[in-house]
Amino acid sequence: MDLPETGHEPVMLSEVLELLRPRAGGTVVDCTVGRAGHARAIGERLGAGGLLVGLDADPRNLEFAAERLKGLECRVRLFHANFAELSSVLREIGMPSVDGILADLGISTNQLFDAGYGLSFDRAMKLDMRLDPRLPENAADLVNKLPEEKLANVLYELAQERFSRQIARKIVEARRVSPIEDTEALAELVRSAIPRRGGAPGRIDPATRTFLALRMAVNLEMSNLRELLRHGPSALVAGGRIAVISFQSMEDRPVKQTFRSLEQTGVVKIVTKKPLSPTPEEIARNPRARSAKFRVAEKLASDKNQMNTAE
Repeated sequence: MDLPETGHEPVMLSEVLELLRPRAGGTVVDCTVGRAGHARAIGERLGAGGLLVGLDADPRNLEFAAERLKGLECRVRLFHANFAELSSVLREIGMPSVDGILADLGISTNQLFDAGYGLSFDRAMKLDMRLDPRLPENAADLVNKLPEEKLANVLYELAQERFSRQIARKIVEARRVSPIEDTEALAELVRSAIPRRGGAPGRIDPATRTFLALRMAVNLEMSNLRELLRHGPSALVAGGRIAVISFQSMEDRPVKQTFRSLEQTGVVKIVTKKPLSPTPEEIARNPRARSAKFRVAEKLASDKNQMNTAE
């Protein structure tokens, strides 16, 4: 796959601009600024009186974004921070409430193909998967140290891998001989643990779900998302909007449940009654966008209710 010039193509950009509604002079937080595709377009809408706040757990992408956002008329503040740290960032800049919050939960294309991240099994890479170098454990730590049952639970709970127990058993057997240290070796182990069926090979590599689950576990993705959903809506002004792009059911489900719970208690109204998906034209141009789900909620004027999220 050829990388775009910027290393990543922003997903559903026109829909983000339409439904997040960045306005001149407003303040918007891009919680996953990445390669600044969404952020740059939002910043252009904010204009000279606006403020664009960008967060990213990956300092390399953040450095790239800083260069790409130079020249915008709006003020730009960038932070090496996970979106779970949104409240802390807003306190630091003295902005208790903002007009818009965007979180694109996907990884950047450049991260997938850069061997430094260890996310892909197309070739041998060091088994790492950390997007944030501050994290204490990498994927090799989990693969080589987790007890078999816990490893199986990670694969099943985070990626619905139905062969999780067979895969975990195969990994434990292999690591008794020598540590599993690269992505190619892990992928081969996973493939060997999954029963083969007759007919043409499937479109998805058998190792895909295992790699997804490990990446989510290493980067604490579900707990970070819960923190964003817990605190994000309360950081909006009345009429402000929170927008989330997810790429798998494990992410989309808590977004849907939280927005629904907050709507029932009168805190927000849901703008997207059903999640939006990329157009066929966008999927043809950017196949990695095909699983995206886009949900948006708007803060109501009355904020008398406690901000409780759905479990």
